Formats: sequence, structure tokens, C-alpha cells
Amino acid sequence: MTSIDQHPKTVDDVRRPGRWIALAVLVLAVLLVAVDATVLGLATPFLSEDLAPTGNQLLWIGDVYSFVIAGLLVSMGSLGDRIGRKKLLLIGAVAFGAVSVLNAYATTPEMMIVARALLGVAGATLMPSTLALIRNLFHDPRERSLAIGIWGAMASAGAAVGPVVGGFLLEHFWWGSVFLINLPVMAVLVVVGVKLIPESKNPAPGPWDMLSVGLSLVGMIGIVYAIKETASHGLSWGPAVAAVVGVLGITWFVRRQLRLPAPLLDMRLFQHRGFSGAVLADLLTILGLSGLVFFLSQFLQLVQGRGPLEAGLAELPAAIGAVTAGLLAGFAARRFSVRSVVAGGLGAVGLALGTVTLLDQHTGYPLLGSMLLIVGVGAGFSFTVTADVILSSVPKEQAGSASAVSETAYELGAALGIALLGSIVTGV
Repeated sequence: MTSIDQHPKTVDDVRRPGRWIALAVLVLAVLLVAVDATVLGLATPFLSEDLAPTGNQLLWIGDVYSFVIAGLLVSMGSLGDRIGRKKLLLIGAVAFGAVSVLNAYATTPEMMIVARALLGVAGATLMPSTLALIRNLFHDPRERSLAIGIWGAMASAGAAVGPVVGGFLLEHFWWGSVFLINLPVMAVLVVVGVKLIPESKNPAPGPWDMLSVGLSLVGMIGIVYAIKETASHGLSWGPAVAAVVGVLGITWFVRRQLRLPAPLLDMRLFQHRGFSGAVLADLLTILGLSGLVFFLSQFLQLVQGRGPLEAGLAELPAAIGAVTAGLLAGFAARRFSVRSVVAGGLGAVGLALGTVTLLDQHTGYPLLGSMLLIVGVGAGFSFTVTADVILSSVPKEQAGSASAVSETAYELGAALGIALLGSIVTGV
């Protein structure tokens, strides 16, 4: 009896020191994937000059990364549950580094679009693996809440840090450098990950259904493409057909999941109101944050005439707000309630977006900075608390699938934010 009692304690004591270092590496990967979604915002003028893409190709270069990630996350989360989340994470890290080189040295708009799409495939293996591994690294609810807070802070800050990193690199190097920065980070992830991250997977996962993988990809990309094209060019046959194909794909996907004995994604999770509400809040939060950051990256350079680094630094308050709120989110949710913290966060994002209507060429920085700080704080609170709710409401065997849902909401929000606001700005 004594030995049984002592055994978990000994294992926990052995793992405790390495857990936080493992978390630091996982968070670095998340930061990088999030940074890559917005880092191109500042590089767009330089890239346009070099590769001379059409307006539509330029939007695809910006969007395709997030579209592919959004389409593949559920499949990759489920794959991690089956083959092992650590294994998938390390394979994804190597692929992400290799494809970053292809992005950096792209010579035509078409090559750039393909390279960004491949980067999205690699990114889709990283995001759900990191959150699912955190669920298995931290068993104590308070520790897990803090760990998810740090993860959420980095995920939402990444969108805001992208312009700063991009601005610094563009002041000193050519636009391809915004991709080459991924290489050292991925190397550290692989070296530290092999030693410190424990493997975890679903002990009885069932087969991986390839038809479901295809349906989720076709459904997600079809719907997002339709929204993007309609926002950019108005309603026409192409987007209408894509929307119908997308809706049919998602409907078939959902019906198939309900029938399969071992589904790619357990749709019954959505019967839990807290889970569904948290996923929707995730999507709306990141839609607001990424749309605003993308828009302001263009506005600060093209309208107010700031340099890339100055424009990137001008957006720093969003990252500071997101990190601070992410770290305090667990405490705030216990002190008040999950509902009030998420509602307050979404309200703050809405307030910041409403303030955009007051901007013009001569708007002073105090208003811009305050607006960015508010959107960062709102996103940090809302995104972190909802990620915790999503993970806590499922058994740990399904951590990969649940975190993939959270990540899909994140990436779909990023894609829609850039597509809707980017298309409107391009159109106007």
C-alpha cells in the first residue's frame, strides 16, 4: 500500500523541474506559428515590389497559411492522439524549419503561395500538439490554468509580435529573413523536445479516417474561400459554388463523425454549452485581434508614412496587453467568473474595433496605442479562459481533438479577420 502511494509522488517529483522548461519550448513554437500569421503584414510592400503579384495573389499569399492550418487542425489533432503528440510535434518542427527556407527564397508569386500553404501544413501539426501536451504535462488544475495562461498569452501575443519582429528584420535585411528566423527556434524545439517532453497519446484511438480528413479540409477551405472572395469582389458564381461545396463538406463530415465508432472529432463535445460557447468566443476574439493588427500594419505604413520597424513597435501595446491579461486570466476567472471574464474580454475587443472608425492620417499615437492595449487585454483574457474551459471539459485522452477545435477557432478567426478586413481595405 505504501509503495503505491509513494509511486505517483516520486514520478511527479522527477517530472516537475522539466515540466516548466518543456512548457517554455512549447510556448516558443506557438509564438512562432502565431507570429507567422501576421509577420507578412509589414513585408507586403517589399514582397510586392520583388515578386510583382496581382492584388488577388497578394491576398492569397497573406491568407493561404491560415486557411490550410484551419482546414487541417482537426485532422492533425486527431493524428497526434493516435501516433503520439510528441512525435507529431517533432516531425512538424523539422518540416516547419525546412519549408521556411522555401518561403524565404521564393522567386514567383505562385511559388510563394505554394510555400505558404506547405508552411500551413507544418504549422497545423504544431499547434494542437502543444496544447494537448500541456494538458498531459500539468495534472494539478491550478498549475494547468497558469500553464494554459502562458500558452494563451503567447498565442494571442504572437499575432501582435509579428509586426515588431517583421519590422526589425525588414529594417536590416530583405523580406525573406522573416521566414529564416524560424530555423533556430525549431532547432531548439527539436533538441529540447526530444529530452524533456513526455510522449502522450490516446491508448485506444481507433483507425484514422482519411475520408473525414478530406471532408474537413474541403469544408473549411471552401467556406473561408467563399467569404474571402465575396468580401473582395462581391457575390459571384465562383464563391457561391465554393460556399455550397464547403457547407456540404462540413455537413457530411459532422454526420460521418456521429456514425463512426472512433471519430476524428467527437461532435458530442459540442452538446456541452460551455464548450460550444468557448469555441465561438475564441473565434470572435482572434477575428477582432488579427483583423485589427493586419489593418493597422498597412495603415501605419501606407497612410501615416511610418517605417516598418516604427510601425511594428507602434503595435507593441497589443502584445503587452495580451501577455499581461493571459497571465492574470486564471486568477480573474476564479475571482469573478468565466462568463464575466470572457464577456469583458470580447467587449474590450469590440470597443477597440469601434475606435478604428475615428482614425485618419493625422490621428495621434496616444489614441492608437490605447486602442491596441485594449484589444490586447481583451484578447488575452477571453482567449486564455476559453482555452482552459475547452481543455478542462474533455477527458485527457481527447486532449488533442479538443485543443484542435480551440486552434481551429483561432486560425479560422485569424483567416477571417485578415480576409474580411483585408478584402474590404483592398476593395475600398
